Amino acid sequence: MAKPVLQIVIASTRPGRVGLPVAEWFHERAVAKDAFEVELVDLAEVNLPFMDEPNHPRLRQYVHQHTKEWSATIERGDAFAFVTPEYNYGFNAVLKNALDFLHHEWHYKPVGFVSYGGVAAGTRAVQMLKQVVTTLKMVPVFDAVSIPFVTQFLDEEGRLHPNDVMNTAADTMLDELARLAPALRHLRPAA
Repeated sequence: MAKPVLQIVIASTRPGRVGLPVAEWFHERAVAKDAFEVELVDLAEVNLPFMDEPNHPRLRQYVHQHTKEWSATIERGDAFAFVTPEYNYGFNAVLKNALDFLHHEWHYKPVGFVSYGGVAAGTRAVQMLKQVVTTLKMVPVFDAVSIPFVTQFLDEEGRLHPNDVMNTAADTMLDELARLAPALRHLRPAA
């Protein structure tokens, strides 16, 4: 059986964003685990407009090419890791929009969270995200990577240098995603 596809979704689209180096570190960690085919999905590159489909996503009657491409990308994924900042005690609008564009494509897929920020390390954003992803029939894993005061881990070139706590948390979450992805695959209609 082929390895499951893990998609690491970079939620932040701001110029100078911290999410990119965080995702690049997590991507390296995931590749080293060798449990997944790993893809980086950068919402800045996907560049979805605000929801512009005339039909509800449940119907899968997409009329715009960007939605069809987004659907194909997410359909290919077996597990997700959302790399998310925290904005005003919540997650950003770009990620919410990306989630809302689709419906069935998210079903019965495990999701983990790599959050970052200041003292709260993005954990409040993750709590809000869990409500949204469970509505999409995704399965959030308990284990997470939470990076407080994230800028202290960035060097002058903007690369992230994790500590042992971050590496251990990443490995634990990846192990859980690897355990759940094959089990949940059988619940999806395409299985």
